[in-house]
Amino acid sequence: MISPPRSRSAFADLLRLLKPFWPLVTVSIVLGMVGGLSITVLLATINNALNSEAGLTGNVVAAFAGLCLLALCCSILSDMSSNRVGQYIIRRLRLELGEKVLSAPIAQIERFRSHRLIPVLTHDIDTISDFAFVFAPLAISLTVTLGCLGYLAMLSWPMFLMMLVAIAIGCTAQFVAQNKGLKGFLEARDEEDNLQKHYRAIADGAKELRIHRPRRQRMFTQRIRESASLICRKQIESVNIFIVAKTFGSMLFFVVIGLALAMQAYWPDSNKAVMSGFVLVLLYMKGPLEQLIANLPIVSRAQIAFRRIAELSETFSSPEPHLLLDAPAKPAQAVHELELRDVRYAFPVVDGATPFALGPVNLKIRQGDIVFIVGENGCGKTTLIKLLLGLYEPQQGEIRLNGQAVTAQNRDDYRQLFTTIFADYYLFDDLVQGDGDLPADAARYLERLEIAHKVSIRDGAFTTTDLSTGQRKRLALVNAWIEERPVLVFDEWAADQDPTFRRIFYTELLPDLKRLGKTIIVISHDDRYFDVADQLVRMDSGKVRSDLEPA
Repeated sequence: MISPPRSRSAFADLLRLLKPFWPLVTVSIVLGMVGGLSITVLLATINNALNSEAGLTGNVVAAFAGLCLLALCCSILSDMSSNRVGQYIIRRLRLELGEKVLSAPIAQIERFRSHRLIPVLTHDIDTISDFAFVFAPLAISLTVTLGCLGYLAMLSWPMFLMMLVAIAIGCTAQFVAQNKGLKGFLEARDEEDNLQKHYRAIADGAKELRIHRPRRQRMFTQRIRESASLICRKQIESVNIFIVAKTFGSMLFFVVIGLALAMQAYWPDSNKAVMSGFVLVLLYMKGPLEQLIANLPIVSRAQIAFRRIAELSETFSSPEPHLLLDAPAKPAQAVHELELRDVRYAFPVVDGATPFALGPVNLKIRQGDIVFIVGENGCGKTTLIKLLLGLYEPQQGEIRLNGQAVTAQNRDDYRQLFTTIFADYYLFDDLVQGDGDLPADAARYLERLEIAHKVSIRDGAFTTTDLSTGQRKRLALVNAWIEERPVLVFDEWAADQDPTFRRIFYTELLPDLKRLGKTIIVISHDDRYFDVADQLVRMDSGKVRSDLEPA
């Protein structure tokens, strides 16, 4: 897994990513270096030909053509290799970050806000993608620059030393720009999280905003506009800093050329090739050096992106043990009895407030029972369900299946016994039936729930999920039916149903599922239907106050 520490540079983090692809990276860089050096030799050949009495001989033309072809081929192959490596790096990052999120404990995912998660998985990955693609060109530009400096040293040591002084001054300017620009990029990236939060708000709260003009206006003027303007301003300021430093560096070239001409005027050199070669190489070297400087903003953004990915990796650095993403499907185990024995769970302290604590809870559920969990809002019903499902690990006590304790080694297998429709459920459009096929009469469930006129099952997926809230919950129930797992859990499923279908759910559907041998657990506030339950679990402030058989 990738979890680069914050203290490392962007180049150090990238080198860690490049390590599995080092043969291809080496080929790419070597080809680029050969191409860069061939261009340097090409410049020397041109300079010698211009100052040679023999002029353009056949050998010079052949050398010129060969060097051009070599530079062309090496450049193309190097760029193609860089592109391939860059794409593999991005694929690897996406897979590993996705695996970390999928393997993270549910409690960690719930505490990490999605408006912070999505930008890391999209924006920051793209930033590193940009950096990965310019890595080889940067190495090539550096090689060309070093080759040109070597040629300058061969031509004239005084001019070479003068060039080194100019480069030192330019590097100092770039170092200052890098520090100042990085701060602005970091502030802009922080605001990206807030902008993502606002975008999610206007999507999820579109109806509420449409009927509340003041809130809609404030959302646009004080939220979206301010965030977008801040990001824009910080990006402009940071990039402008780099532009000033880049322009300053470019002007240094002409200053050096002017000084060289002055040296030639006061201390003329008998070899005319020295001056012409110096100017020719210097003007050419300006291109690779400017490319190095122009990519510094990308390096700065990559530094921030690596930092964000490191934070995400650190947050999800404790994957749930024994959670296999590629485990084969297993036959469902019979559920004779579920038991919670002295189970306790407390949430972390937030802002000094007293955390909610559940337990101790002692509860037994027998096969085929219909169990209602009831109580006021916030009393711990959903937390109890998450413990029962194995989504939360008890901090004290244990959960037992058929008399055997549920442990970290078998918890993921234990979860596969349940089909759950949460109050804040997510409806997937595809139907997954392990390694088996969908039931031939799957469409019958759509008829039974009176939504067959709006949706059907085609190619293992629902044709649409664009339905009303109540109908989407019915569609989720179809999915639960098709999965054919032994235990079904409904978290206030009937809350969004009309009175007629609510009655059907409690008086027809639940008894039908019971006759099929299913164990059914329902969180409900519908006290008129409590008599349907075989067991009524009443909760209050995290405690089970009563565990009664309904009259």
